[in-house]
Amino acid sequence: MIRVVLAARATSRASMGMRAYTRALLERLPHVAPDVDLVPVTSPVALHPLALRAARPQLVHLAYLEAAPLVPRPYVAMVHDLLHLRFPHLFSPLSAWYWRTVAIPLYRGAARILVSDERVAGECVALLGIARERIRVMPLGFDERLLDAAPWEAERPYAFYAGNHRPHKGLATLYEAWAALPDDVALDLVLTGPDEPAVRERYARRSGTIVFLGDLDEKTLARRYRGALACVLPSLAEGFGIPALEAAAVATPVIATATAVPSIVAPYAQTFEAGDAVALASLLCAIVRDPYRAREAAAEGAVRLRAYTWDRFAASTAAVYREVVCS
Repeated sequence: MIRVVLAARATSRASMGMRAYTRALLERLPHVAPDVDLVPVTSPVALHPLALRAARPQLVHLAYLEAAPLVPRPYVAMVHDLLHLRFPHLFSPLSAWYWRTVAIPLYRGAARILVSDERVAGECVALLGIARERIRVMPLGFDERLLDAAPWEAERPYAFYAGNHRPHKGLATLYEAWAALPDDVALDLVLTGPDEPAVRERYARRSGTIVFLGDLDEKTLARRYRGALACVLPSLAEGFGIPALEAAAVATPVIATATAVPSIVAPYAQTFEAGDAVALASLLCAIVRDPYRAREAAAEGAVRLRAYTWDRFAASTAAVYREVVCS
């Protein structure tokens, strides 16, 4: 039995992708890797060498950045993205200091670096100076219960955005593109997250409405994916972009920036350059006017992408644990 401590941020504070990632490891690893005893901790204090004595792990898995810098070796670390290094102007000076003094040394000291996309693997080599042979690429998965959800029934077709509203998400581009649609293009814009009355007022149009849904439970999220005319990811960049996989797996067309869509989804997505609201508006118009063509293309991708389950991801993670502990 391999005992692994998983440094997992409290799910209420994690991003959408991190919540899914952590939950999948805790739920699926016992089924696909019964030889691994995974012990979750949510406090950096619990990762101090003195605190870890009671758990006696053979390996620590840093699934998030707020980990104790004195975490004992060996450990593996998940790099979700390197947005702080690529777009430092979007983050605070304190964040930049943390990356220089804590995050980068932590990553460089890891026995293995885990990433969810080849794009992030390349960034780890270029920006962190980590040798490619120490990096393992493991695409995230989708919840197979999505396949059983009934599509959401809406009065008008809608484009769907799932995620937070942080600056790098590119929501201003999405709002501008949607507001620029011709009046004969009937399309609502539906987003997760808190209501923003100022946004609804500024970007109002006659043949559509902006709707903010707040936080959704898993069942409602699944139904919203399935009922959408398209799922849109306008981000400057993403580490993986899990909404793209979740939407594509249920044959909902994906429109995304080339830097946000996961590599495994890219062949089946319609892409545009980050910040190009005109290009995004054109793609939205096309999908409203010919939705069946987009659905046919999405259905082809869905068949292939359904292989990327959370069981597959958990099994790949367990293989890295064994590689490090047994080497």
